[in-house]
Amino acid sequence: MPARRRWLAQVLAGSATCVGAPGWLRQARGADTARFALGVASGCPRPDSVVLWTRLTGPDLPPQVDVTWELAHDEAFSRIAAGGVERAEVAWAHSVHAEPAGLEPGRSFWFRFTALGQRGAPGRTRTAPAAGARATLRFAIASCQRWEHGHWAAWADVAAFAPDLVLFLGDYIYEYPSMPGAAVRSIAGGLVTTLEGYRERYAQYKSDPLLQAAHAAAPWLVAWDDHEVENDHAGLLGGLPFTDFAAQRAAAYQAWWEHQPLPLAMRPRDGGLPMHLRLDWGRLARIQLVDNRQHRDPQACPRPGRLFGSGSVVVDDCAELRDARRTLLGSAQEQWLAEGWSLERPWNLLAQQTLMAPHRTRNRAGQIVAWTDGWDGYPAARQRLLGTAAARRVPGLVVLGGDVHAHYVAHLNADPEDARSPVAGVEFCGTSISSRGPAPARVEAVLSHNPHLLHGDGRHRGSMLFTLDERRLQADLRAVEQPADPASTVRSSARFTVEAGRARVERG
Repeated sequence: MPARRRWLAQVLAGSATCVGAPGWLRQARGADTARFALGVASGCPRPDSVVLWTRLTGPDLPPQVDVTWELAHDEAFSRIAAGGVERAEVAWAHSVHAEPAGLEPGRSFWFRFTALGQRGAPGRTRTAPAAGARATLRFAIASCQRWEHGHWAAWADVAAFAPDLVLFLGDYIYEYPSMPGAAVRSIAGGLVTTLEGYRERYAQYKSDPLLQAAHAAAPWLVAWDDHEVENDHAGLLGGLPFTDFAAQRAAAYQAWWEHQPLPLAMRPRDGGLPMHLRLDWGRLARIQLVDNRQHRDPQACPRPGRLFGSGSVVVDDCAELRDARRTLLGSAQEQWLAEGWSLERPWNLLAQQTLMAPHRTRNRAGQIVAWTDGWDGYPAARQRLLGTAAARRVPGLVVLGGDVHAHYVAHLNADPEDARSPVAGVEFCGTSISSRGPAPARVEAVLSHNPHLLHGDGRHRGSMLFTLDERRLQADLRAVEQPADPASTVRSSARFTVEAGRARVERG
């Protein structure tokens, strides 16, 4: 069996306990709870460093545990590239965030952890190419993995693709209670609002072997959207009446950091967390990941009696939509992004959480209707972003998104309100891993009223897989045949190509 298939089979079998331990140790601790039951992950790859993650599990953990980590050139761990000891502390849910540095750029590594007499299953990671190196990039985008709505065959498909990088674009967990009678599989606990509740929800999600396999297959860049805290929250507006939403959001941010392959420098402080980041992939591409929740203005024209929340509003009846000061990213992050485009590389990838292209519809009276939680609710901010990119002639702008539980492919005009304006870039917005999608009639209505949307499909769950080189971007839209079956077949539902230097999407 090839090494990669053997490793993937090992992860899917859940063989994380006492791997490689001496016989006497396996026998002595055979009845113990697995200490690495949530698997491993890696993330934030740089040319000389990467973040390695795990979290210790089981009852009766000491307040502090020393965890040994190893990074190797080979699967057999015969050639160790780096190693060390990190202290897992109860205050941070016994999570481990190791940061090996001084690594060779543009190559793959294997990593593993050992603690309390047990050794976790290995993971595979890689460093980014050196700054001036020629490179290719295989990557996946995914979002929205509601536990109760289905199993995660989409993650097995991503792991089999063997990407260099996974971009997760939000809604890693859902805060909702269980859905009696409507769930494919049940979720433990009620509505999540506390630190312990968020930790328990992440632990259940991360217990899934298919998600563990995808984390162990490649480094990730991760973003949150709303459900990591609460549906439709905006900045510090959210929560049930008479609750302290600032404390709830701080708890959610802490649990998110504890369960993702993020560096120590991103550990939350004072209730906030600097999520946005920039990563160069050799001389091929610049990747910028932004945060569209923490700094946004509240949604325009909320329902009576509310200060925030999404809704569908008649555009002409909502003057707030035309307020040029409103922002989805916050002014500081807008400026950071505007100043960060790479004019030297052929590709600029913008990873964000939702569909950027206009997707308005008309009501029965023929009035234009916009959904206020996405970019249609912040049209001035969208025009600033795309107008700046067009004015600076940003090469190869590809916007990547999720959130809407449907595959969309689009052209992005410099002025999204004017179809005659130049095309500044293209967009690929991926469907959900498992969260149920919109009604087919809804997608058909969106497509019929928005000719810049070249493709839409809300029937399928899955991901998008990309292959990028200096000449072209190739996109494969993946579709899970049976969302309720963890062993479901996953097929290609459509393919698209974008040639470098030409902001146009072609089928095939």
